[in-house]
Amino acid sequence: MSIAVERIERLQELARKAVQEGNKARAQRYVRRAKRIAERNRLRLPREFIRFTCDRCETYLIPGTNARVRLQDGHVVSTCDCGEQHRHPYK
Repeated sequence: MSIAVERIERLQELARKAVQEGNKARAQRYVRRAKRIAERNRLRLPREFIRFTCDRCETYLIPGTNARVRLQDGHVVSTCDCGEQHRHPYK
């Protein structure tokens, strides 16, 4: 496993902990940094990371804390506090 992948995973963990502690600004910094590392190293972000980050405000989403999650017609709809919605299919 490359160093970049390890750093992205570590930043994901740190972002999750920062949101749980109520430090939204720190979590946004971690998410931005992880995205930048992926860009620089031409890596795809892990699926879990993509599904639990908001594209608009770059916050790490935790259902029930700063995101609302609903099931709708074969999709999971996650709504961030900023109003951005993410739709992901499920079987």
